[in-house]
Amino acid sequence: MRIGIVILPDQRWSDSRRRWSQADEWGFDHAWTYDHLGWRDLVDGPWFDSVTTLTAAATVTSRVRLGTLVASPNFRHPAAFARQVTALDDVSGGRLLLGLGAGGIGFDSAVLGGETLPPRQRVDRLAEFTELLDLILREDGTTWHGEWFTAVDARNNPGCVQTPRVPFVMAANGPRSMRLVARFGQGWVTTGPDEDDLEGWWSGVAEAAARMDATLATAGRDPGTLDRYLSLDSAPVFSLRSAEFFADQVGRAAALGFTDVVTHWPRASSWYAGDDAVLADVATRLLPELRRA
Repeated sequence: MRIGIVILPDQRWSDSRRRWSQADEWGFDHAWTYDHLGWRDLVDGPWFDSVTTLTAAATVTSRVRLGTLVASPNFRHPAAFARQVTALDDVSGGRLLLGLGAGGIGFDSAVLGGETLPPRQRVDRLAEFTELLDLILREDGTTWHGEWFTAVDARNNPGCVQTPRVPFVMAANGPRSMRLVARFGQGWVTTGPDEDDLEGWWSGVAEAAARMDATLATAGRDPGTLDRYLSLDSAPVFSLRSAEFFADQVGRAAALGFTDVVTHWPRASSWYAGDDAVLADVATRLLPELRRA
């Protein structure tokens, strides 16, 4: 089992850098940040760019993998984003994990003045975004005229450090997005259902895992070739409520076949409110054991 942590980009780097370097020293397998222009009710507070943050994080870490949880087509174009991805993979020495998703409604989908798309169209757009991004990252000189995006002789030189490109960790809960995972993903990440009851949430996670199994079988893909990430804090109870509770949640994820789990660095209030002491306890006392589980 691999353990990851999300560090929200809501602090100035002078404060945030300590968290990234600490995550590396503690031995977390991966560390992530949100790729939004603003997020929920934190949109009015401090908020920083994900690619710039991860680039800075790459310079103060040496081992932990770094990722977006998750980038979306809400405000990104594959040709321009491919250049950022290539640079970030280079600066990090090949430690980038590229989380991708359809993008939700809210600030990100409205701030540029575009229309808010319904779910089906967001998945349509994600499909084209993913296919074009995959092509640009693997081949040089891509020309594309699609429904959502256009690219003319898009270059990728020198290409990613990781070959044939950086791993895609794709967010999916529904059947169409899961088919995209089976086609393009090296990893699958799920938040489970929108559920207020913890046991109901776990039941929904189990159903999602079964759907992914069925999707891979239909696609003829070996399930062992796909890493499976669970965002524990999408549950109605914060995973770092206590070290014992965290260990229990990791165990439940492992029993459902997940290879990776992700928690969040505790915040003083609002989303992911918790105690840094619990995180430190998990990292120093439980993390080595949980990673061997």
